Amino acid sequence: MKRLLFSIFILLLIGCVDVIEVTLPSEDPRLVIDAVLRINNINQPKTPVRIKATLGSSFYDTVQPAKLSQVRILNTTKNSFIELSENPEGSGVYENEWETEFLLNGDLELQLNHKGERYLGRTQFVPAVPIDSLRQGMGTLFGEDETEVLINFTDNGERNDFYLFDFNFGEYLVTEDEFYQGQHFEFSYFYDKRLQDQEELNISLLGIDEDFFNYMNQLIQQSGSDTGPFSTPATTVRGNIVNMDKMDQLNSSMPITDGFALGYFAVCQTFSKTIVINK
Repeated sequence: MKRLLFSIFILLLIGCVDVIEVTLPSEDPRLVIDAVLRINNINQPKTPVRIKATLGSSFYDTVQPAKLSQVRILNTTKNSFIELSENPEGSGVYENEWETEFLLNGDLELQLNHKGERYLGRTQFVPAVPIDSLRQGMGTLFGEDETEVLINFTDNGERNDFYLFDFNFGEYLVTEDEFYQGQHFEFSYFYDKRLQDQEELNISLLGIDEDFFNYMNQLIQQSGSDTGPFSTPATTVRGNIVNMDKMDQLNSSMPITDGFALGYFAVCQTFSKTIVINK
């Protein structure tokens, strides 16, 4: 159990200290998997594949790299797979590269082994649309230090789309095309941190499915505006990476994340543009 010591100083003629011990609940470290694969160019022959594994909890522990004994991605439709290896050793980062075709077409499985327990995540490639333009605006919401960036893109009218925007600094936004199906769409994003003159921002648009949309929407709401959704594990949001050895033990009275690793497995077409900020 963890104990925090709070010292209350009462300054009269002499000083005295009362020590109050507050017991916080301890939590076993949870496996956290960042397995969002961004496909920047669907026409290149091979695509780098990178997955990050860490251990963390919700009570101020330092996040540590996680050692996995197996990391494999399978295309079950094409009966093909790749193994990922840790690089560098002890980093918790597992890498390889694969023919892009196998990531774009078919059902994909992520298979992990951590401390003898098997984890499995399933997904499919999700397409996106390019960012048409970025431009700096003059508007503000709450203060003069804010910087407005206007993002323009054109939705594909032949499918129902969900998008994830990455605005740097751990700031994300999700949107769906329910109200702009097949249309040109523009919206403003306000940076509330002070940006420097001539600072370059790289903004990305990722194609995601509805399940990943709901997952990220919950993470963004929990993380608030001061921290990004990947800065600390969110213990109430369940991803799609299942602990196969605990599935039979799950019941309605157990915490929502029991039997799941924290994090998500997704393969997303990604388009990016840069903008230079003028102050």
